[in-house]
Amino acid sequence: MSIHKYLKDNEVTDYSVYQSRRQFMKTAAGLGLIAATGGIIQPSFAKTGKFSTNEKATPYKDITSYCNFYEFGTGKSDPKKNAHSLITSPWSVVVEGECEKPGRYDLEDLLKPLSIEERNYRFRCVEGWSMVIPWMGFPLAELIKRMKPTSNAKYVYFETLHDPKQMPGQKSPVLDWPYTEGLRMDEAMNPLTLMATGIYGKDLLNQNGAPLRLVVPWKYGFKSIKSIAKIRFMEEQPMNSWQKANMTEYGFYSNVNPKVNHPRWTQRKERRIGEFRKRKTLMFNGYSEQVASLYTGMDLKKYF
Repeated sequence: MSIHKYLKDNEVTDYSVYQSRRQFMKTAAGLGLIAATGGIIQPSFAKTGKFSTNEKATPYKDITSYCNFYEFGTGKSDPKKNAHSLITSPWSVVVEGECEKPGRYDLEDLLKPLSIEERNYRFRCVEGWSMVIPWMGFPLAELIKRMKPTSNAKYVYFETLHDPKQMPGQKSPVLDWPYTEGLRMDEAMNPLTLMATGIYGKDLLNQNGAPLRLVVPWKYGFKSIKSIAKIRFMEEQPMNSWQKANMTEYGFYSNVNPKVNHPRWTQRKERRIGEFRKRKTLMFNGYSEQVASLYTGMDLKKYF
């Protein structure tokens, strides 16, 4: 499971500047402008924002080599070894259901008209182990507003690409493929909910969910669906993949809650990569002020 700690820390950048930086990175790679750490030299664009923390970011190497992405294998090192088979360009996303603008959108066309406020977000991600990941992305709410959901749209459903040739892990019956996830509309519209396109100022690598993934900072990590190929606006609550696999262990909401243990392990503590001692898990991963009102009156042990 996974927990995310939110951090936002850069200036607004319009799409043309974003595209220019993408081209800069490609050019820099071609010219061999590689830093000593193995990363492409980047222009400086980080600034401390409202939800900032001074927690040290996990090294890029660790973030991109220790991953959960069952489409490429169940081992933590499998995605890095196997994800090279995924073709992320061109990429399209199908939008359907209760909205005024359904259709199949090329990724660049989907993102370009949004007037995206490109930001750096830094999350604390826990899956028994934990990382601090500097994400690059935009609020999901911006995309939802463009699709103009109808009044019947109470939930947003997401689906990962289903192609066993590109994703060899999908040949295994470990899950009912394709991978699916969902959010209640008010959760999806919360300003903390992120559509991520990169990390550390670079485009997402395949093993991290390229080219487009969801990140929800107050929920466990399996909610952060990767390589999104379909978005559906729904009136009824959708089932997610881990619910289908085992409804007694995995719920729809999957909010970070140290008071509700997984049937097979405690969720009260986490261990940061590079540290020995475990840390206490925070309710809603420390974002109670921003999201607790979404669940007023709900029994969070029943609706886990």
